[in-house]
Formats: sequence, C-alpha cells, structure tokens
Amino acid sequence: MTRVGWGFDAHPLDGEPPLILGGVEVSDRIGVSATSDGDVLAHAVTDAVLGACALSDIGEHFPSDDPSMAGAVSLDLLARAAAMAVGAGWQVTHLDATVIAEDVRIAPHRPLMRANLARALGVVVELVSVKATTTDGLGFIGRGEGLAAVAVVTVTALP
Repeated sequence: MTRVGWGFDAHPLDGEPPLILGGVEVSDRIGVSATSDGDVLAHAVTDAVLGACALSDIGEHFPSDDPSMAGAVSLDLLARAAAMAVGAGWQVTHLDATVIAEDVRIAPHRPLMRANLARALGVVVELVSVKATTTDGLGFIGRGEGLAAVAVVTVTALP
C-alpha cells in the first residue's frame, strides 16, 4: 500500500540571519522569525511525512510554544518524524519539494539540501527532489516579506 502526504510552511523574513533551508545556510544576510531554526523546507517535508502516515502534524509533535523547541534543528525534527513513520509501519519512498522565494537562490545549494533531507528521511538521495520558484513579485513572498515551501511525500507500508 502507498500513501501520499502534502506539507506547507511559511515564515516572515524578519529574523536574525542565517537563513537555513534543507539544513543548509543559504544566506548570511537575512533570516526568518521562528521558534526553531526556521527551516521552512524541512518543516514542509516533516508535515508531509506525518500527513502521509496519518500521524497529525508538526505542531502537535513539535509545538512552537514548547520551550524545548527554541533553536531546534529542523532536520532533527524531520528525522524524528521519519522514525515515527517507521514506527507506524511506513517507509518514505519519494520526496518532491519546492521552495518559494523571490530573492533566495537554491540552485547552488540543491545537492547538499537533497543529501541532508535524504539522510534525515533514511533514503537514498535519488529519491529526493528539491526545486525552487518565485511568485513573480506577487504577494508577501514577491514583496520580499517571507518565503514558503511545499512538499509531497510518498510512503509505502513496511512488510
């Protein structure tokens, strides 16, 4: 049996640098406002994994009002979600994610992002896709006020 999960996350670009995406520092000039390291890519993937396995959402397992989440490394939270998936009888089989940002360049960092996400998910890097797009100047992202990420994950039942 195969299931699909979808995840989304967004943060305002008004925090202290650095900006972390997929566990990679992509900017030392800007940062996001967040309880954890604010990695919107890892957050979207975490929600997609949890959703595919019907394990609720990131806010239930890693609430932003929990003091222990202050400064948390989002890739560690993703690895914990992947372990929860395995514990529930599921294995991630594919990830397709997109970062939505106006002025942040993903391409130079894509190989390391893919490797980091694959490691956290416990899969080979060939099963991980990371893309980027802009909003062509539209909305809060287009105005440079924030960024977002979406992710689709497939999981397969363990034997």
